[in-house]
Amino acid sequence: MTFFSILCALLIEQLKPLRADNPIYTAIKTLAMRIEAWCNAGEVKQGRLGWWITVSILTIPTALIYWLCLRLNVFAALLWNITIVYLTLGFRHYSHYFTSIQLALHSGDEAMARKLLAEWTHLDTAGMEVSEISRLAVEKSLITTHRNVFGVFFWFLMPVGPACAVMYRIAEHLSRAWNEPEHMENEAFGQYAARIFYWIDWIPARLTAIAFAVVGNFEDAIYAWRNFAHRWSNESVGIILAAGSGALGVRLGSPQETATVVPADAAMVDTAAMEPDVMPGEAATTRSLQSAVGLVWRALLLWMLLLLLLSVAVWLA
Repeated sequence: MTFFSILCALLIEQLKPLRADNPIYTAIKTLAMRIEAWCNAGEVKQGRLGWWITVSILTIPTALIYWLCLRLNVFAALLWNITIVYLTLGFRHYSHYFTSIQLALHSGDEAMARKLLAEWTHLDTAGMEVSEISRLAVEKSLITTHRNVFGVFFWFLMPVGPACAVMYRIAEHLSRAWNEPEHMENEAFGQYAARIFYWIDWIPARLTAIAFAVVGNFEDAIYAWRNFAHRWSNESVGIILAAGSGALGVRLGSPQETATVVPADAAMVDTAAMEPDVMPGEAATTRSLQSAVGLVWRALLLWMLLLLLLSVAVWLA
């Protein structure tokens, strides 16, 4: 049932994708903002309480409805699973940004590409060159695909899958909403949300990196993962982007994230024992965007194949 739920949800999303500004997501964002306003007193313990309240409000009803559907009949449970997967998957939530940036770069309209990238990433893109625009678009697409697709896949396989999938997406949203805005950057309130999402995403992030390595350049992906992943401030992001970089043969990450600080007494250091300074691969270009699309689709097919094999094994057991 798990495989068919995901397959049906993916097919429905291809026909009618949910945008990121749909009413359901807007309501969840509003709930998170209200919980933060009610609970935020500047301490970690309030952030912990707010996190559990928000997650419980959304996951407990999801689990109860799933249990009732199972008691009713298997088709009701299947329908509920498809609904939840459709709502939690975001395979095409932001694809319009990526596609529009790709078309703008191919047509030579760099100003439009910068504008679209700024709307998508909320970064200052003024004066960016094509290589920088391409690099950021590839990075954003890989991370977005992991958090909106592959992470959901993993947690949907857990017991009470629909509730676990909802939990993952809510945890991912709270880790951003309670830490990334300017007024929340130095707040202790969001520390618990960031820390617990790190552990929730610990296994999925590594599975995504392995999938990128398997369907891409395996040796370079593993090499980049081992030598460069720790240079990102966010460990999970570093693992995914390092593996994706090696798999694509494209250098990802800003100079601060991919360059090693050379000590003042470098002449006295055994250079053979030092880590490599430059990530392997070529600078990002407009062709890198198409390569990233191919990598994501191959990784998706790999996940679906593994889910099918797992479903068959469970059915035969």
